[in-house]
Amino acid sequence: MARLPESLADRPVAAVLLAFGVGVAGFALVVPVALVLGLALGVLAIELTPVVTVVVGLLSLQGIAFPLAAFLYLRLRGKSFDYVRARLPSLPDIGWSAAGFLAAFLLALVLLALIQLTDAPTATRSDAEMLQNPEVLLALIPLAFLLIGPGEELLFRGVIQSTLREAFSAPVAIVLGSLTFAPAHIVSLVGSPQALLVSISVLFFPSLVFGAVYERTENLLVPALAHGAYDALLFGIVYIGVAYAPETSGLF
Repeated sequence: MARLPESLADRPVAAVLLAFGVGVAGFALVVPVALVLGLALGVLAIELTPVVTVVVGLLSLQGIAFPLAAFLYLRLRGKSFDYVRARLPSLPDIGWSAAGFLAAFLLALVLLALIQLTDAPTATRSDAEMLQNPEVLLALIPLAFLLIGPGEELLFRGVIQSTLREAFSAPVAIVLGSLTFAPAHIVSLVGSPQALLVSISVLFFPSLVFGAVYERTENLLVPALAHGAYDALLFGIVYIGVAYAPETSGLF
């Protein structure tokens, strides 16, 4: 595969722009990947139940499109996988993952409390109806660790934040990386511009935590574990609400 000229690949601004382009490409790859997976399931005569539909969606985006986009980016810049700084977590790394998970969750609780106090509008997920299915929620809990956390952290922290780090200080790279991470979720949200802004803001602050623990440990698996645990807990809370208190499940 051809790579960028050395002079261009080593320019921080050009590399940053390429990283953003890779992020966009990751989302653009979802449709063709999902179509291929859907056709494959059709050939195998596998029924597209809600759980299968969710798995196909996550596999298309976080499981295939994001890693493929990251791979293409690294190849274009002539970088090895070491660039994203991933290794088996040590005991201190696991501690940082736990700390990141707790910090992100507490931040989310504070933000949700403020939203309720101010009665600010929030967006709803485009797949909210599907998330009312307890079977889907149970499937999402392990998938948070297996696909969502690793896939999103690879692209947004391993590729985009690492590239931003070449041009900016760690705090600036963390903030800018989070400014790409949070708005990327707008494709799965429905609501007024104000409601979308509020919901994206809730996603922005936990993203800062994931970026910070990545910089602190220089290990991609640390934010991936924290991110996976964070999402898994949210899915678990929604599951409890749907399965045991359906009259309050709309609060999550």
